[in-house]
Amino acid sequence: MSSAPITADALADALAALRDRAPLVHAVTNYVTAGFTANVLLAAGASAAMVDNRDEATLFAGVADAVLINLGTPHDTADVYHATARGAQDAGTPWVLDPIGAGGLPWRGALARDLLEYRPTAVRGNASEIIGLYGLTAGGAEGGGGRGVDSSDDPADAVPAARGLLEWAGAVSASGAVDHVVSPAGTTRVTGGSVLLTRVTGTGCSLGALVAAYCAAVPDVGLAVAAAHTHVTVAADVAADRASSPGSFAVAYLDALHEVSPDDVRRRARVEHDA
Repeated sequence: MSSAPITADALADALAALRDRAPLVHAVTNYVTAGFTANVLLAAGASAAMVDNRDEATLFAGVADAVLINLGTPHDTADVYHATARGAQDAGTPWVLDPIGAGGLPWRGALARDLLEYRPTAVRGNASEIIGLYGLTAGGAEGGGGRGVDSSDDPADAVPAARGLLEWAGAVSASGAVDHVVSPAGTTRVTGGSVLLTRVTGTGCSLGALVAAYCAAVPDVGLAVAAAHTHVTVAADVAADRASSPGSFAVAYLDALHEVSPDDVRRRARVEHDA
């Protein structure tokens, strides 16, 4: 349950808690972005392990501090995802579902819908994925306007669907030009970042992993998700001041994730919260 006011001070404290905890995130993620995701976690102050073996997934989900399930390049069978989610649920490990493609790819959309039964701590996706996933929970057709894994919907339009998904998750976020984080305490809008985030593969996937890390460090799930989004937007703002092309931006972004301090968050965070 989310209850604390989401203010710049609270977000700064969340970053300090992340750095103090240095959580280990078990990321069952896609092979395109696994390396970048691990580097983002390390730079931000967490650590990563990518264990996608079905026979080890359940055990490791109980060993890790948090779990990410990302459906970017799904296995031919769903066993490893169910084993990981079940292991996290049984161990009480916070876990995050990133339903990539749920707005337009039926097999993985149905898998994401089934994984909701394990009650993720948070769901993070783009607007089309959030809309599409909620449509599937009602037994209807996928409602997002996604193009593959890309979104053609505005995150603000995904807020009703995100509220609907709170039946299964503690918080739901839809990312885009303005990120929207929905929890029982209301809706938080996180502004900032750079268009260059969309020119570097793995920035969205690694955000899901960072959400998981924050969920391990911050008990208030709405605050945890908003803090991860804020960390990313502030770091992207810093990186964009240093680099103007995707390659240099990717390096500057990793550096900024590492360098951003609680005082930077307190000074640069741009959030609005409606109860």
